[in-house]
Amino acid sequence: MRLKHLTWSVVLLACAAAPVRGEYIVLRSGQRLAVTGYQLLGDKYRLQMKGGTAEIPVEQVAAIEPEEIFTSVPPVEISKEPFGDLIRAAAHRYSVDADLITSVIAAESNFDPKAISRRDARGLMQLLPATASRLGVKNIFDPQENIEAGTHYLSDLLQLYKHDLALTLAAYNAGPERVQQYGQRVPPFAETISYIRRVQQTYQQRKTSGPVATDKPPRTAPMAATSSATTPAARF
Repeated sequence: MRLKHLTWSVVLLACAAAPVRGEYIVLRSGQRLAVTGYQLLGDKYRLQMKGGTAEIPVEQVAAIEPEEIFTSVPPVEISKEPFGDLIRAAAHRYSVDADLITSVIAAESNFDPKAISRRDARGLMQLLPATASRLGVKNIFDPQENIEAGTHYLSDLLQLYKHDLALTLAAYNAGPERVQQYGQRVPPFAETISYIRRVQQTYQQRKTSGPVATDKPPRTAPMAATSSATTPAARF
């Protein structure tokens, strides 16, 4: 296995770069561990994660990947976010709180209509091409089409989970299959839990300091935060 032959120089380089990007340790089970550094110690990896360290056998590791983050664009101030007219139009069409749509866009792409993730999710609301096609999108990078389709999907999830915001966001990030896998609860993936918290924090900030919306915020459910494992985002 290639990973068994990682040199110490590569390991030390990864650890040195970790504070800038972070890494994912991808397990053969499909889970992904978010780490800030790692060391190869014989037949085990020692992983440095938020809150402590952990060791896993080398044979359980399938790959080591860079963390998916957006660093090229500084955060957009909530009071200055673009696409307000498109967001409000989609919110009215699909009966979704405009502040929630804005909060999702902020977390997904930081309002960059040309954003492309490592998993090929695209545009403001990070649609996968297959999903965009299913929702009738012709130009996935067109802000109006992307927001319309993303809001449509968000509306479907809100209805599916009876306006439970935590479950809705979990499904948006990790996929409805993962939510079902964990008994209709938030999957215990660090990536998903962090995503939910970021969206909820922005959403709450908009509710307390932004324009008053007519829709009540969806209620949330307790998160099953029992593990730091992550999974590839199965959005849409």
